[in-house]
Amino acid sequence: MSDASPLWNPLHLERLDGDLFVAAPRGPGRRRLFGGQVVAQALRVAGLTIDGPRPVHSLHAYFIRPGLPAEPVRFEVTRTRDGRAFSTRSVTARQEGKPIFEMIASFHDPEPGEDWQAPTPPSVPPPRDLRPVRLPLLFGDDQPVDIRPVTAPRPGVFPVSHPFWMRVTMPVGPDTASHACLLAYLSDIAVVRAARAPGPETRHGLRVSLDHSIWFHRPPRVDQWLLYSMRPVAHVGSRGLAQGSIRTVDGTVVASVAQEALLRPASGPP
Repeated sequence: MSDASPLWNPLHLERLDGDLFVAAPRGPGRRRLFGGQVVAQALRVAGLTIDGPRPVHSLHAYFIRPGLPAEPVRFEVTRTRDGRAFSTRSVTARQEGKPIFEMIASFHDPEPGEDWQAPTPPSVPPPRDLRPVRLPLLFGDDQPVDIRPVTAPRPGVFPVSHPFWMRVTMPVGPDTASHACLLAYLSDIAVVRAARAPGPETRHGLRVSLDHSIWFHRPPRVDQWLLYSMRPVAHVGSRGLAQGSIRTVDGTVVASVAQEALLRPASGPP
């Protein structure tokens, strides 16, 4: 796997000074940076300031400005707190001196307790029975991620809708932080579309992510099949909210995700 792949970017950032990092985006053919890439990179730099193996348990992020693919991204980490069981980090991403993204992440030492989750939703076809789709704008030409939607894509629309199976096919290794960063990257796929009201699709002139939250319940393994399912919760005015989960093949929940999207209607005829 070449480190030129956009998916590899979250794992390779340069530390400039103290808690200041820089990433050179290489997203091919995109007008703006993929939001999942920025989330993953921010989580990566936050984790690099944590002493010891304290894993991330949640993050909450805001997309402030569109990211420019041709510009490096500078990440500034603030060590908000280090306690006996929790650590909190704030991260600001900047391009050309302006903030484009802000995130707060919390890290937690595992503690004993209950092990419960909501009942598994109705089953879907296994990945072996579904056809993969290519997403070169997200992953480049080498396609380091296998994406298999449960519903076959329709001509003329984005080829992925929820739910879908996903699996990273490049070597990731045993580092749990790397798996969490890559899951954060993948968690932004097709979420804006999932936030719109059900029914016939309305033309929207602007569809972008506003904010994004992930709760990590169990250590993810992105090199194994995961089912990602998001559903609309509310679509009022120009804002829509989607919520959902990421599960293993046996239905175990590894993460919960929520995102609010801006869905402005198109002006003028199609």
